[in-house]
Amino acid sequence: MAMHDSSPASFFSPWPDRLRHSAIILLAAALALTVLVVFGELAPLRAAAVFICIGAAALVPWRLHGAVASREDVRAVNPVESAAVSAVVAGMPDPAVLLDRAGRVLHLNAAAAQLAPALRKNELAQFALRSPEIITALREAIATTESRRATYLDHVPVDRWMELIITPVPVPTLFGGTEKCMLMTFHDQTPLRRVEEMRADFVANASHELRTPLAALSGFIDTLQGPAKDDAKARERFLGIMHAQATRMARLIDDLLSLSRVELSAHVRPDTLVDIVPIIRQVADGLEPLARERQVAIDIDLPEPPVVIAGDREELLRLFENLIENALKYGASGGKVIVSLSSAMSNEGQPEVRVMVRDFGPGIAPEHLPRLTERFYRVDVGDSRAQGGTGLGLSLVKHILNRHRGRLLIESVPKQGATFTAAFPQPKPPETA
Repeated sequence: MAMHDSSPASFFSPWPDRLRHSAIILLAAALALTVLVVFGELAPLRAAAVFICIGAAALVPWRLHGAVASREDVRAVNPVESAAVSAVVAGMPDPAVLLDRAGRVLHLNAAAAQLAPALRKNELAQFALRSPEIITALREAIATTESRRATYLDHVPVDRWMELIITPVPVPTLFGGTEKCMLMTFHDQTPLRRVEEMRADFVANASHELRTPLAALSGFIDTLQGPAKDDAKARERFLGIMHAQATRMARLIDDLLSLSRVELSAHVRPDTLVDIVPIIRQVADGLEPLARERQVAIDIDLPEPPVVIAGDREELLRLFENLIENALKYGASGGKVIVSLSSAMSNEGQPEVRVMVRDFGPGIAPEHLPRLTERFYRVDVGDSRAQGGTGLGLSLVKHILNRHRGRLLIESVPKQGATFTAAFPQPKPPETA
């Protein structure tokens, strides 16, 4: 059986050191005063007064020590280290870092930690953000307490254009005052930069595509007004070429306008239910003259029942016209084009309607497949222009499908033809009561 230690030291051991010492002093004083009172050396009232004085002298230093320690603990906490400030920084959607006047990190959110993993709380931000533009802007902001902006190129993990904004902000402290801090926010400018580059490329390409037929028209007009003025045979040939160039230019402008209209309403999904079976048949019938000219048979494999999707009829006509016309023009050597419709499941497990246009022509090399839907991209520039193509057909197809929340699948093996599949989400059947 274990023996319990009943000594005073064991009894007071769980107490704080200074309180334990005070208690031992009071116990000793109480024993001494009790002995004096028992032997009549001291009156009980006077003994009680002496005990109170000794108790006060023993306990006051402990209370003072506790108060000083509490004040030191408060002072050890940064004045803006509050849950509210941390929650505000953490809730910002863009990467955000709050710094003190010396440039040390007070708070940072998860986006900032992902952008710059070297950032650490209570450490200088300039050691983690080594870009010269950031360091210069940070030093200027700290020195002047004014806002600063900087744009820099971040190479890790991929190239990204970032904009840094440093804003001085007064942050409430724990003691009722304010502390001047620096809020750093980072904004990804890469999408805007890419849009600007695409816009510049688009203008340059469109200008080039329009300049070519215009130059041809201008040259033939000069020829007809000059050397071939009285040459009936040359006039007939030149007028035919001019008509073809004017038609190509008109089609290019028409494609540009169609593309602009689709992009303008890209955020609005069509909600009208349409049956795509008669739309496909109408397009195929309209392209029969071209098929006969190219000596290509159009094999239609469509179901008899209606196949309904949410879509814009005019845009769907344009989409299927581009897909079937491309197959007739660039897959003519195969002698046949198959247009079929089927139901399938997407990668996300959602039902969708797929319209496949397959040709048996020369096919497309693998390196060209990822870029086929870019504006003005052509596998063979000369052949495309000779066929009357504008370089915008598949780009228009992609944008129409995006607006319909669909997708374009392209499969091709050289010398075995190509298959272009337009996949549309299948609307849910109406719920029956």
